[in-house]
Amino acid sequence: MAEEEEEEEEGKSEEERKREKIYENLEMPLLFDRYDMKEVDVHDEGLERYINLLPILVPHSGGTHATKRFEKEKVSIIERLINHMMRTEEYTGKKMKSYNAVKEAMNIIHERTDQNPVQILTNAIEQSAPREETTQITYGGISVPKAVDVSPCRRLSLALSTLSQGAVKATYKNTKGVAACLAEELIKASRGDRDSFGVSKKEETERMAASAR
Repeated sequence: MAEEEEEEEEGKSEEERKREKIYENLEMPLLFDRYDMKEVDVHDEGLERYINLLPILVPHSGGTHATKRFEKEKVSIIERLINHMMRTEEYTGKKMKSYNAVKEAMNIIHERTDQNPVQILTNAIEQSAPREETTQITYGGISVPKAVDVSPCRRLSLALSTLSQGAVKATYKNTKGVAACLAEELIKASRGDRDSFGVSKKEETERMAASAR
């Protein structure tokens, strides 16, 4: 038993060791003063490193990592969802409006599912992150589509982008607000439901990649 624990300790990455030290020495703040980030599990090993679930009370870093390359993994996954909501038409640059929409969506998810909404978000990301996409390769002036693997960092960004786009699109000609639409989109995506915009876009992307192999 002791040997197995030693092997597990040796197999851990530097990032995981740092995360454990932070967990040990930190009084765990609850997200929005309600949800425990430590309860959340990431089942997709490829995305595990890039989904930042460090405990945070208010998901707002003030753009600390914005000018540094490949530093997005240090930003809380909740803040990244808020930022992607800001990139849609009605919420461009409106951080507080996006923040309130995501916070309300988390509360709606908790009421409907009686689960940690961050876990629902994580599951939705895993179900909406494409593993393959297509790129264009030029041969003698002719462009040919070619299937390529998607890096974990890009998979996460694509999933957040399609989930937020789906939530905003669902508000058109709909009496529901954006928070309710975002909650519904995340719940559907977490179950792998094809009615989810994120899941349908993932399947479309992978289908196109499969035909371009």
